[in-house]
Amino acid sequence: MPELFYIYVLESLSSNKRYVGMTIDINRRLKEHNAGKSKFTNAFKPWKIIYSETANSRKSARGREKYLKSAAGRRFLKNIFSLND
Repeated sequence: MPELFYIYVLESLSSNKRYVGMTIDINRRLKEHNAGKSKFTNAFKPWKIIYSETANSRKSARGREKYLKSAAGRRFLKNIFSLND
């Protein structure tokens, strides 16, 4: 069975920050962010997952992560979040 990669968006519960990342274990990674094991996210914890999607390869996951961090990707996410309000 092929390994799945998760592309995720976190939202800080203590500030108006979002973080985009990728992992093979989304639950472990969220725990790491909330335990302060990531330099950027440590200052704004706690975090919650507000969006995720999967990819079948590391290469496609990295590409999608890069897209979501771009201006076009941020607009895409903004549209998704505004639909959920």
